[in-house]
Amino acid sequence: MTPPRRKLLTLPALFRIEHVSGGARPADDDWYAVVRAPEGLTVLREVPLDAAGAHREVSPDASGAHEHWAGLYGDDPHDLDLPGMLAAVVGPLGSAGIPVFVTSTFHSDLVLVPADRYDDAVGVLRSAGHEVVPAA
Repeated sequence: MTPPRRKLLTLPALFRIEHVSGGARPADDDWYAVVRAPEGLTVLREVPLDAAGAHREVSPDASGAHEHWAGLYGDDPHDLDLPGMLAAVVGPLGSAGIPVFVTSTFHSDLVLVPADRYDDAVGVLRSAGHEVVPAA
């Protein structure tokens, strides 16, 4: 079976991933996605911009924040029971040694790669037959 080809949008923001043990909801509304699991919450936030419009540096700290991640989002909504859609994207990235963090929505998947590996990831995805385009 040939893996599906995806059209992936590059999200304009960079993201950071936080772990909140105990599962207490974020006190603010400044998050992109929140996922509850037995070990706590995973919170995905956009990296804020400084006064010059550059992304602020984020380093691992006590809150569980990690380095910057770049986001790719499938621009081809599909039925939830269509097999192989996510595997078609993360498989080539994994084979190339590029880490991923994934969260899924009802319509598609948000695949994050370390920002410093973004260009490598785009090359791998295009070589696998996917289209990668900027979000409108």
